[in-house]
Amino acid sequence: MNPSLPDPRRAPTRGRRAFAATWWGQAWVTALEESTLDSGRLSRGRTYARQGKVGTTTVAPGQVKAAVQGSRPRPYRSSVHLPVLTDAQWDTLLDTVAARAGHLAALLDGEMPAELVDDARQAGVPLLPLPTELDPACSCPDWGYPCKHAAALCYAIATTIDADPFVLFALRGRGREKVLAQLRTRRTASQEIVTPPAPIGIPAAAAYASWAGHAPHLPEPIDPAGHTTALPVTPPPGSGLATTDLERLMADAATRAARLLLGDTTSLYLTQHQDAVRIAASGPGLEWFHRLVENTGGRPTTFARLTRAWRHGGPTGLAVAEQPHTPDPAAMTAARTALTTALTEMTTAPVPLRVWRNRLTLTNHGVQLRLGPDTRWYPYLQEDDGEWWPAAPADTDPAAALTAVWQPSGG
Repeated sequence: MNPSLPDPRRAPTRGRRAFAATWWGQAWVTALEESTLDSGRLSRGRTYARQGKVGTTTVAPGQVKAAVQGSRPRPYRSSVHLPVLTDAQWDTLLDTVAARAGHLAALLDGEMPAELVDDARQAGVPLLPLPTELDPACSCPDWGYPCKHAAALCYAIATTIDADPFVLFALRGRGREKVLAQLRTRRTASQEIVTPPAPIGIPAAAAYASWAGHAPHLPEPIDPAGHTTALPVTPPPGSGLATTDLERLMADAATRAARLLLGDTTSLYLTQHQDAVRIAASGPGLEWFHRLVENTGGRPTTFARLTRAWRHGGPTGLAVAEQPHTPDPAAMTAARTALTTALTEMTTAPVPLRVWRNRLTLTNHGVQLRLGPDTRWYPYLQEDDGEWWPAAPADTDPAAALTAVWQPSGG
């Protein structure tokens, strides 16, 4: 297997995270950087990648390899190995992709759906690499792990993964054509299966819609925040359940029920991942936060960033934080014009604006505005860790969203 790959030597020239523009490309870079404490060799690897010292890259099941030019005339043979998935894991992964038509459509459009990765991880299939899985190798005499040549290869391949998420599938053992063929086989088989009778009961959203259409007149719901209910009995010893935890869940359920009575059906459509972020955003405390992080398989900083996104924008804010999309170009052009006008009144120095998908970034000012599917602009600030963090509630006016986070001393 040797897919036709973009030239990795076109890697960006600035910033340690500039090698990946997408969240899945950044996940690859993060796995590399968390696999070692040798920041010096990582830094030299980034320099080698920027200087175009990584040659033609070949992807095969479980490895990516290339010749990397070092200080000697003859290039070194560098490679990075990644465990391939078992047949059982592939069955699970392909079933996960096939379960939602939008997953395959996104992959063919060059996007890696975050929900696909989450669902696969919860089923025990690691599509994105873990820091412990990357295994670099090189013919150079350097004892570093990774050496600067293998590190350069890792950084360079991130741009390829950005452009084609199917490269991750190839590294895990199966290339684009084989994956698509097996998905077609699954779709054909599912069409030949007689649909079984629907199980007893209907989804909660449908049940609520049916009730709401013939809802009787009800008194105003009681504010659950002012009423606490104690458990009638103590959980059995050894059950692993704490009274305070169950009472908190009861209060959360009561709050959601009260919102349903008022017509807010948002919570009916949340995934497990989204609901975990929602609960964390309600401020249950550090112990609950760390349990939610552990049970969802995420990283604490990433989960904290998503929690802040929920606080500023609910489920839409969470979608904006996780999934870039391609909006109407006219909307981005109009926003760029409005921001340029606003900036002339806010500063005398020119402020370059970079546009990518639904994001407008104020270069060198650490400010970014993201256009959500609700046509509102969500302001972000770049923190010391290099990541973009939600910084304020969204606004329909991009200039107003910018004003909410603008720091004149920046840049």
